[in-house]
Amino acid sequence: MDLRSEIKSLAKSGFEQSRAWRNHLHAHPELSFEEHKTAQFIAEQLQSMGIKYQSGIGGTGIVAHIEGKDPGSKLTALRADIDALPIQELNDVPYKSTVEGNMHACGHDVHTSSLLGAAKILNSIKNEITGSFRLIFQPGEEKLPGGASLLIKEGVLKNPVPNSIIGQHVFPELSAGKVGFKSGIYMASADEIHLTIRGKGGHAAMPHKNIDPILTAARVITGLQELVSRKSNPAMPTVLSFGAINGGFATNVTPEEVKLMGTFRTFDETWRFEAHEFIKSFIHANCAAVGANADIDIRVGYPCLHNHEETTEMKKERAIAYLGKENVVDLDIRMTAEDFAYYTHEIPGCFYRLGTSSADGRFSAPVHNPHFDIDEKALETSIGLMAWLALDEA
Repeated sequence: MDLRSEIKSLAKSGFEQSRAWRNHLHAHPELSFEEHKTAQFIAEQLQSMGIKYQSGIGGTGIVAHIEGKDPGSKLTALRADIDALPIQELNDVPYKSTVEGNMHACGHDVHTSSLLGAAKILNSIKNEITGSFRLIFQPGEEKLPGGASLLIKEGVLKNPVPNSIIGQHVFPELSAGKVGFKSGIYMASADEIHLTIRGKGGHAAMPHKNIDPILTAARVITGLQELVSRKSNPAMPTVLSFGAINGGFATNVTPEEVKLMGTFRTFDETWRFEAHEFIKSFIHANCAAVGANADIDIRVGYPCLHNHEETTEMKKERAIAYLGKENVVDLDIRMTAEDFAYYTHEIPGCFYRLGTSSADGRFSAPVHNPHFDIDEKALETSIGLMAWLALDEA
C-alpha cells in the first residue's frame, strides 16, 4: 500500500475516535488561558498513544514530539488552538456544552481533535516517514495577547527552528470534504480602540452651557470613517468599525463622558501603525475644537497573517493529490484575524480552511454563532489531510 492510501485508511479507521474526542471537547469548553481540563485531556490522549509531550507551555499549552526516520533532517510544526468562547450554545445535540455560557463556537474542538487524530496517524507510520514533527496545542487564541505570542516567547519555535508550520480552521462556507488555500496575505491585523471622550455635563435644554461628549463622539465616528478612506491605499483594504458606544442616562441630561470601543484592521503593517497616529491626532483635534478631551487606548492585537507563498502552494498541490482538484478551492482575503499570524511572521507557514457544512445546507451557521456545529464527516478529511500535509514523501 502506498503512503497516501495508508493515511487515508488510517483516517477512515480513526474517524470514530476523532469524533469521540471532538464530542468530549465540545461538551466541556474552557475559555482562553483557563483550559486546564482540556490540557489534561489532551495529555491523557497523547500518553495513551505513547507520544512524548511537555505541558504547561504558555500556561495551559502542550507541545508533543514525534520522530520519524532521520529525525534531524527536517522539522514540521502542526498547531491547533484549544480555547472556547463565552457564548451560550443553542444547539440540541448529545454533545451540547455542559458549561453554562461557554461554547466551542469557533471550532477549536475540531482543531484539537484533528491534531490528535493526525498525531495518531503520524505516530503509527513514523518508521515509514522522514523527519520530526512538533505538535502545538495552543491556548488563548481568542484573547489578547494571543497564546501564539506567549508560546513563541517561551521558545516553541526554537531548538531547533521548524522548517514550516501548518494550521487549519473550520470553514462552514465550504462543505465537508473540501478545503481552501490562499497564499500570501490572507487575514487582517486586528487592533482594539478603547476611547473615552469627556465633556461638561448639564441640562440638555441648555447646550450652550455644556460640552456635549455625545455630539463629539458622533463627529469622531463619522470623521474617522472619512479619514481612513482618504489616507489608506485603495488597493489595501482597511476597516475601522465601532462596536460599542455608551454614555448618558436620561433624555434631558448631557452626560460628562462617552465611552466607545472599536476595531481597526488592515493588511499593511506599515500603514497599520501610521493609522494609529492619524486616529489619535484626529480624535484629539476634534475634541480640542469644542473644549472636550479624550483618553485613547489603542491595543495592538494580532498582526496580518501571511501564508508563505512557496510553502502554501506546495501544500495546496499535496491537498489536490490527496483530495482531488475538485475538492481544493482558492480563498479570498479575510478581514477576520487569527493569532496563527504570529507564527507566520517567524517561519514559513500555511493556514488553510476545512469545509464543515453538509451538501444539503446543514451546519452552515457561521463561527461565533450559538448555533455553530459541523458535519462530523469533516473530521475524516481533517485528520488525514493534516498528516499528509506534514509530509514531503509521495
